Parts: sequence; C-alpha cells; structure tokens
Amino acid sequence: MADKPRKKKSIIGEPGKPNYQLWIILGLMAFIFGISYFSNNSSAVEISFKRFEQMALSGDVKEVVLIRNQNKVEVTLKSEALQNSKYKLQLEQQNRFGISTGPHYFFKIESLDIFARKREELDAKLKESNYYDFKVDDKSDYTQIFLNSGFLIFIILGFWLLMRRMTGGGGPGGQIFNIGKSKAALFDAENKVKITFDNVAGLEEAKEEVKEIVDFLKNPSKFTKLGGKIPKGALLVGPPGTGKTLLAKAVAGEAEVPFFTLSGSDFVEMFVGVGAARVRDLFKQANEKAPCIVFIDEIDAIGRSRGRGQMPGSNDERENTLNSLLVEMDGFSTDSGVIILAATNRPDVLDNALLRPGRFDRQISIDKPDIVGRDAIFKVHLKPLKLDKTIDSRKLAAQTPGFAGAEIANVCNEAALIAARKDKEAIEMQDFHDAIDRVIGGLEKKNKIISPEEKKIVAYHEAGHAVAGWFLEHADPLVKVSIVPRGAAALGYAQYLPNEQFLYQTEQLLDEMCMALGGRAAEEIVFGKISTGALSDLERITKVAYSIVTIYGMNDKIGNISYYDSKQSEYNFNKPYSEATGELIDQEVKKIIDEAYQRTIKLLTDKRSELEILAKELLEKEIIFQADLEGLIGKRPFAKVTNYEAFTNGNSDDDASDKEVKSSDIEDLKSTIKTEVEIEEGVGTDNVDGQIKEASKEK
Repeated sequence: MADKPRKKKSIIGEPGKPNYQLWIILGLMAFIFGISYFSNNSSAVEISFKRFEQMALSGDVKEVVLIRNQNKVEVTLKSEALQNSKYKLQLEQQNRFGISTGPHYFFKIESLDIFARKREELDAKLKESNYYDFKVDDKSDYTQIFLNSGFLIFIILGFWLLMRRMTGGGGPGGQIFNIGKSKAALFDAENKVKITFDNVAGLEEAKEEVKEIVDFLKNPSKFTKLGGKIPKGALLVGPPGTGKTLLAKAVAGEAEVPFFTLSGSDFVEMFVGVGAARVRDLFKQANEKAPCIVFIDEIDAIGRSRGRGQMPGSNDERENTLNSLLVEMDGFSTDSGVIILAATNRPDVLDNALLRPGRFDRQISIDKPDIVGRDAIFKVHLKPLKLDKTIDSRKLAAQTPGFAGAEIANVCNEAALIAARKDKEAIEMQDFHDAIDRVIGGLEKKNKIISPEEKKIVAYHEAGHAVAGWFLEHADPLVKVSIVPRGAAALGYAQYLPNEQFLYQTEQLLDEMCMALGGRAAEEIVFGKISTGALSDLERITKVAYSIVTIYGMNDKIGNISYYDSKQSEYNFNKPYSEATGELIDQEVKKIIDEAYQRTIKLLTDKRSELEILAKELLEKEIIFQADLEGLIGKRPFAKVTNYEAFTNGNSDDDASDKEVKSSDIEDLKSTIKTEVEIEEGVGTDNVDGQIKEASKEK
C-alpha cells in the first residue's frame, strides 16, 4: 500500500501549535513564587538564647535540634504550650495558614563549645518535668538554595526559549530573525474558499472582468493562441461596503490556482527594510506556486504617492516598500504567472507608477448598486431568512436608494433580529421597514421626552418638506415622513425616492434646494420664528449652491468656469481665483439661496391648507406614508413616472444610453446634491456629528 502523502501546510504564517514555551515560563514563575510564599509561611521565629532559656524553665519546650553545619538551634514547643497566648499570637502572625507542627523558634549560636556550656548550665536549673529532647543534625536548606538560584534558572531558561524562537520556532514572520517573512495566507486545493461568484450580486460588470482573469489561469491556451498575454494586475476601486473584498473571496473560491491574500498594512513595520523584505518574500513564495493570484487589500497603506509630506533627509519606509512592490510587479526579473489583485477606496492617493499599464492593467470600478443591483443583492441575503409571503425584494430595493451591499446585509440582519425580538414565526415587511429606519436614522428613542411645542415645530418642519417636494416638479417623490425621535438628537426625518440619474439640470438642482428649505420656510410662515432644526438643510443647500457657481459653471455672472480640482492636489493651499471673484461667488451663492427661499415661502403660503392638514396628521400619527399624502392632499400634479415606480410595477427596462453616461464630475455632483434621506436635528442643538450617519445616503 502506498504511503499516505504528507499534508501540505495550507497557510503561510498561520498560528502553529499552542505556545508551550509561554506556559512553561508562567509555570516556572508560579512555582518559584509558590515555594517562596509557602516557605515564608512555614518559617520559624528567631529568638535569643535568653528567650529560649525562659521557655525551657517554663516547661514549654518539647524538642531542641542543633544544626551543626548552620550554627543554628531549632526549638519545637509542646502542644499545650502552643495554646498559650504569648506563643499563639506570635506564631499565627508569622504563619498565615495556621501554626505548623514545628520547629516553631530558632536561634543562632556563636560556636558549638559555647552552646554546649550554656546548655549544661541550663540543664542544671531544669526540673525533671521540664526536660526536653535534644538532637544533633546536619542538613541543607534546599528551599533557600532553590530560591537563591531560581531566579538565575528562570533567566537562563527564558533566554534559551527566546533564542530558540528567534532562530526557527513559532512559524514564519513570528520571530525577530524571520521578521522579513511575508504574512500572506495561502488558499489552495486543500483549504478552498467556499464563496463563489454566485454569492456576489449586483456587480455583474466587475464579475465579468475578474472572471476573465480566472479563465485565463484555468485555460490559458484560449487566449495565448491569439497572441494575448496574461494581465499583470487588476485594481478594484469603489466606496466602502460595495463588495471589493467579497469579489476577491469569490475569485479565491473560483480559481483552481493558489491564492495569496494579505492587507497592505501587513507590510508596514517599525524596522527599516522590513516592508521591502516582506514584498520580496511574498513574490518569492508566489513564483514558487505560479500560476497563482495575490490579493492585497487596502493597498493605499503602502501605495501612496511618493514624496508627499516627507521631511528633508528623512527615510520613508513606506516608499521603500512601494519601490520594492513596483520592481516586483514590472521589473527586469519579473516572472510571469503571478496576477496581482488589489482593492482600495482611495484611488486618488495612489502613486501614478503603480497605476500604469504593466502593473495594474485594469482598474475595475465597483460603485454603489442601482435599483436592479440592490434587488439582486437582496435576493442573495434573503435566501437564508424565514420570510413572510408579503416580502418583495423589488420594494425593498426601491426603498433603499444609495445603500451599498454591506448596508443591505445589515438591513436583512436587523429585520431578522427585530422579528425575533417580537417572537414572530416569519419576518414581515414591517420588520424590514423598521430595520431600514434603524439603519437610516438610528435607534428609535421611545423614552425621549419632547415638549408639545418642540413636537409641533418638528411636525410643521417635516410637513413643509413634504408639501414643497410634493408640488415641485423636479423634486424627489416622498416615501415617508416621521417625527419619531431617533439617533442622538434627531427629532424627525423624511425619506425620498429619487430617480436614479447621472445628469442634473439647473432646474432640478434649484427644486432640490427649495425642497430642503421647506422646513425652515414652514416654521417662518406658521410661527413667525425659526429654529435650529434646519441645520442639515442649510449645510446641504450651501454645498449645492457653491457647486452650481464654482464647480459646474451654471451661473451667468461667473460663467463656464470650474474651480474644482479633481486631483485634490496636496499643495494647492491658495484659491484659484482673486479676492474680487471670491466676493462675486459669495454674492451669487447668497442670491441663489435667497431666491430659492422666497420661492419656497410663496409655494407654502399658497399651499397653507395642505401644510396644516399634513402637520396635524403628523402630530396625530407621527408617521405618514406616500399613500397617506395622496389621500390627504391629492396626487402629485406631475404625471412623470420615476424609475422606482416603473421597477416596482415590473418595468425594469433601463435606458442603456443613460447608464453609459458616467464621469468623475457626475459622481461628484451626485455626492454633493443627492440626499435621499434627510434628518432634522433637535431644536436648540448645534451638534450634528453622527446624526445623519451617512444615512443621508448621498448618491
């Protein structure tokens, strides 16, 4: 019978066996301290010969032992004498665990001859009833010897274990002499990742790109017969939570080749040259396993542009690491068969030499999913859940605009927890609504005490947003308005379902500003006063107004000029315009905001009755939905159907030409002006950190 093949080591740098050396050291320390502790507890009390003479004359001494090699005499008392308070208190104080059987006292002698003479004189004075046993002995104090040499033994043993660990024990990368070893984990046929492309939803374009890399490794002849070459690397770029690492895990699960994975921070070390050494060791291991894939997560930790923020004459270890990575990826000695996958959410800080073709031949953009992608992601995360028949993934996708894959997974998990908390047999649609509210606005504050005056202000504020958005053609349709307190200081919020688009016209931006100003305008119309609840609204419209004037060239006086720096230059400390132009920009921004506010005041004044109806309904029910708005103030006067309404009605055909219109400027516009969820801060507070929780879901 053939010998059973040895099992290969599946992970480079994995934790090995339990650290027995540490337990040995700890056990030795405990033993030394235990010996010391108990030996001190059982030690006898030192006395003088005169005190011993008094004990003997009193008839309290049972035995006397002369230790000749130590010039010491040990005294053991009779059991009845130990009950005497003059001995009992002293011995109990010396011995924490009770009085020992003996010896109880000892005294030192100058010489054996002097002690023999004194003992003869003492024996002559003793009565017959006071006699004691006398013995002579020679013994060594092994406890004291061990205590004196124990610390030295401990030092020697610890040094031996340390040297053994430095020279080979404990696994690669865990010792001082092996600190330059790579920390990459290796996944091969023996420990395959179980995640596949079927577990990745909403990233169809990105999956096609990485699938081709996997196909190239599985069947290279399909490409090489036409003269194609294997790509050197692919960079996954996108916001946090969009599935970059998940896609890399799927590649590891699908590829039938070795897969190394590590983080960019694994190269960073306080010692000079360690990062570069780990890069070289990583590629050495990869070349031995070629063809293979190496995945570096958060590569911006070592891939930042060189020369930024470096002090003159200083050594930048990160730059040395990057230089080594650049050479390994595309240098004179570069070997084929090793593909680099990397992920980052900060591509703007990466060095240009790292991004050029020949190193990262492909940059795969992974954006937040659209409504179709969210529907697919919901279907993946809903599979393991026990759902009610009313659950519709299309409606859930429509109610979560701007959500990334990680946030959708969080919504599904929160819905399951909420349903379990209510002892339900299945997860219902209401549980998902509560979970979405929880993710967007934070935890519901049921016990928060709000005065009737504040509640009324919040109700009219939210009603102002709802009415303004309802009667503005380009404003986003409202989904829900709530005045239930949530989060740290959020007293209410309104959720909208925007039409997912990539280009915005001036009229759309102005309608968005008017809708955002609806809350403050309603307060001024109804109460004749304004509150601090419009803080997030003012922050948003200010950004939109400055974007109109300084970024997108939509202002007549400033003209078709953009002062936006897409490269985000680190050294651009000065404004790219004069003081006079700066004053003109401020004037135009204020003019745009003032005109939008007056327009909103006029709209809400004309719709005062609808404003009152909604505010009273909010005060009574606290939460109203789009269907309630249609019943209270009628349908929107605009017959345009949004993508969400078309999708939830089963019409998911998208205009392909619109989907192709993408650019960095459009993405910046979306992140500046598109807030699908608005949270109103508490009246009388100026603290807004953490209240929107990114739940403003800027798209």
